[in-house]
Amino acid sequence: MFENLSHLALQQYWWIIDSLLGSFLVFLLFVQGGQTLIYRLGKTKMERTMIVNSLGRKWEFTFTTLVTFGGAMFASFPLFYSTSFGGAYWVWMAILFCFIIQAVSYEFRSKPSNVWGAKTFEVFLFINGLLGTILLGTAVGTFFNGAEFTVNDMNQSQWATSFGGLEAVLNISNVALGLTVFFLARLLASLYFMNNIREENIYARSKKQLLYSGIPFLIVFLFFVIRLLLMKGFAVDPNTGFISMEPYKYLHNLLAMPIVAILFLGGVVGVLFGLIKSYLSEKYTKGIWFAGGGTIMVVFSLFLIAGFNNTAFYPSVADLQSSLTIQNASSSHYSLTAMSYVSLMVPFVLAYIIYVWRAINNKPIDLEEMKSEEHLY
Repeated sequence: MFENLSHLALQQYWWIIDSLLGSFLVFLLFVQGGQTLIYRLGKTKMERTMIVNSLGRKWEFTFTTLVTFGGAMFASFPLFYSTSFGGAYWVWMAILFCFIIQAVSYEFRSKPSNVWGAKTFEVFLFINGLLGTILLGTAVGTFFNGAEFTVNDMNQSQWATSFGGLEAVLNISNVALGLTVFFLARLLASLYFMNNIREENIYARSKKQLLYSGIPFLIVFLFFVIRLLLMKGFAVDPNTGFISMEPYKYLHNLLAMPIVAILFLGGVVGVLFGLIKSYLSEKYTKGIWFAGGGTIMVVFSLFLIAGFNNTAFYPSVADLQSSLTIQNASSSHYSLTAMSYVSLMVPFVLAYIIYVWRAINNKPIDLEEMKSEEHLY
């Protein structure tokens, strides 16, 4: 079946899979967003314990999706993996460190032998929530704004600066996307707490937090999107592979792919509906599913316009012709074919995740459960 597909078709297939993984990862970052709200929403020790345990039952989903996304990119587009992870190492090392301290924090926060105190690990969780989201968003911003690298004829890459990827923060559009992911994660976390925790004070504070997170999210998101649609993009000549700058490239991509444009607009509507409905309704708790589904649709469509329609998905601002596309950065036809058969297991994995999620969320967290629970994060 897959062996009969062209190399380009397999490359496009795997870009779609990687884009889906990336979009699910951004949705699951609500765990990181919630970690930055522990003290804002939890005013007592028990309230903070409820919040941490609500997140603690989901943090492994985020971590696993991050690892899976990285592994899929490595297998399907190894030149991107070696270029970005090998050159922008300070950014990726910082992200890795953030997720290491997150795992340690959930493991030891409530252990009897914890001599550092719960607050120490709550600070670690805050650092993970703050830096993890902003750095990931900033790194993805380079998909549209480019990075400082060169690639020679032997596919050997070299970073053009000594900052190891940290120079990405000097681009305002990259930072805007990082802040968008940060405030979106906090918004989704508030909606998740309203759905998952049965405690009136936490519900009321989460509802209030929707405005504090939602307004700055909309501001930075609109700034990023408007700038993206008006900026020059990195176009690829399909015949020669020559890279050039095309005015309004990403706007052209949306118009050339109406299904992607519908996904993008539908996702925006979903996020806005989840936010507004949850804030205006008296006891509405389903906003996380509308906003979460909308998040997946928006991020998925952004990944598609970054890589499809003859676009360089990892542009080089140091050497335009070193820019990476799904054609020049992918694995061989044989490798992609073999991986594609493995990908047929993805629906079963998703079904298992949904089953486990529903089992964990079968009963919302409340005070009585925290008092009787033997294992607390």
